[in-house]
Amino acid sequence: MTFQELNIIPPILEGLKKANYSKPTPIQEQSIPAVLAGRDLLGCAQTGTGKTAAFSVPIIQLLSEASQVKQGSPANKKAKSARAIRSLILSPTRELAIQISDNIKVYSRYTDIRSTAIVGGVSQRVQERALQQGADIVIATPGRLMDLVNQKQIDLSMVEILVLDEADRMLDMGFIHDVKRIIAKMPNKKQTLFFSATMPPEIVKMVQTLLVNPVKVEITPVSSTVDRIQQSVYLLEKGKKQSMLNLILQDQTIASALVFTRTKRGADRVTRDLAKVNVTAQAIHGNKSQNERQRALNNFKSGVTRVLVATDIAARGIDVEELTHVINFNLPNIPETYVHRIGRTGRAGKSGMAISFCEQDELPFLKDIEKVIKKSIPEVKDHPYPMNNMPVFAQQLSSTKQASRTSGGGSGSYRSAADRPGKSKTNPARKPKSEWFTKRDKGTSGGGKSGERHSSSSRPARNEQSHAKGGPSSGAAARKAERSQSNSRSSAQGQQRRAKTHSNQAN
Repeated sequence: MTFQELNIIPPILEGLKKANYSKPTPIQEQSIPAVLAGRDLLGCAQTGTGKTAAFSVPIIQLLSEASQVKQGSPANKKAKSARAIRSLILSPTRELAIQISDNIKVYSRYTDIRSTAIVGGVSQRVQERALQQGADIVIATPGRLMDLVNQKQIDLSMVEILVLDEADRMLDMGFIHDVKRIIAKMPNKKQTLFFSATMPPEIVKMVQTLLVNPVKVEITPVSSTVDRIQQSVYLLEKGKKQSMLNLILQDQTIASALVFTRTKRGADRVTRDLAKVNVTAQAIHGNKSQNERQRALNNFKSGVTRVLVATDIAARGIDVEELTHVINFNLPNIPETYVHRIGRTGRAGKSGMAISFCEQDELPFLKDIEKVIKKSIPEVKDHPYPMNNMPVFAQQLSSTKQASRTSGGGSGSYRSAADRPGKSKTNPARKPKSEWFTKRDKGTSGGGKSGERHSSSSRPARNEQSHAKGGPSSGAAARKAERSQSNSRSSAQGQQRRAKTHSNQAN
């Protein structure tokens, strides 16, 4: 299928041609006709599937055709000078919003449609002037847009088409309440296009509230998005990750690599350490200014910087062609985030490589990732920094299964004698008093080995029998016998002393 067959108007076709778009992707084939027909849309698609064009191309066409209808009106000149916002596109991050804005400008180059980006990190005054000049399409992040709404610097009462892009990310970043307040400023009757890679419960509720009989488009399940990407994992100690990264990047065939860290501080540290081994690298994260982030991204795209080190939120919207390697310095604790990360490479049918470092604490994350992608990630074992005091990963998995089998069997589950819990040694059961006296007798009675045999056999047997009967006299009888034996021993010893004294006196 071609874009012409999707009934795209010639001005937009020209813009697509300038952007080197030859034929639509699957999500574009399914989404564009539905949007042009005025239907609500629910799209479940991963990064790199072409969803930006899937919603922006038909929006440009709908608004362009509506503008041409109004051109014959006497108030046409006044309308051009005071354009109302007719489409709002909400995006979770500045980078993604700017990328969408740049794409829309390319697609709409040969139309009369105006668009502008409203994001944080840049002068609000400049954005206010752009709004005063008029914009048909506004691409915004929720935070900055909410500021303008509260300051009454923007009017959303004429919005006809709303796009929520990467709604699950907006939920993760805490923007969902701002999004709801922004939507409340719009007309109830509007076309809504909703895109989300995952569908957590809160997102499902929003879909049910916002969308009316939507067309559902689901492209590339999570398990198959990574099929064309060659994946590998290194099991190593936390302190050896940087050394392993330095070693990998000695391979000069790696023209560009996107490295993901869990924290902003970690991104800065990795960047500094790479510079020490003469690897050109820049970091991109939330603590960087907008200009710094854009400069780092431009340097990476142009090849000035070989390695871009990023956090997950800052990396949203990074779209770099010919990116060959994605390296997970830290494994994410959310499996879908792993899919988002490695989806930066292997785009447009090209192959890519995803390398992950896994320390011992991250082993559970690795297992969760493998469950989601429905495949086992090959382990690279031949490297100089293996994980110490750690069994083979297969053994780790086996022991985990064994533990779950013995601890979580529930009622009726079988456990062998070796698996059954024994008596606690730290808090032993209290012994009956009869046994206490038996042990004292055993330690003080004479008679050598025969006495020991006697105390360890016959006496405990009688005590055990008495204890089994439970009579209170058993303990008293034992005490009486003990006193009697003690008195006998004392009397015998006294007689021996007196006899010895008498003998000495006689001498």
